[in-house]
Amino acid sequence: MPVRVVAKLRIEKAGRNGKTVTVVYGLPRNRAFLEDLGRELKRACGVGGTILDEAIELQGNLRDRVREFLLKKGFGVKG
Repeated sequence: MPVRVVAKLRIEKAGRNGKTVTVVYGLPRNRAFLEDLGRELKRACGVGGTILDEAIELQGNLRDRVREFLLKKGFGVKG
């Protein structure tokens, strides 16, 4: 079965007063979908975050946790 959606992960620090955020991008640009997924990710990782137009930002370096969560949900993950 081919993977439906490939989510890309990156860590950003620039322009955030030295704070690190994990950015999940490359997702379908569907507001309701992103909000639901963002809510689930924030709950799963126990962190705050925000939903942007085409990405989800989570506070902290959570790449490994997020990758594990997305793989369990059936997403492909890069980064």
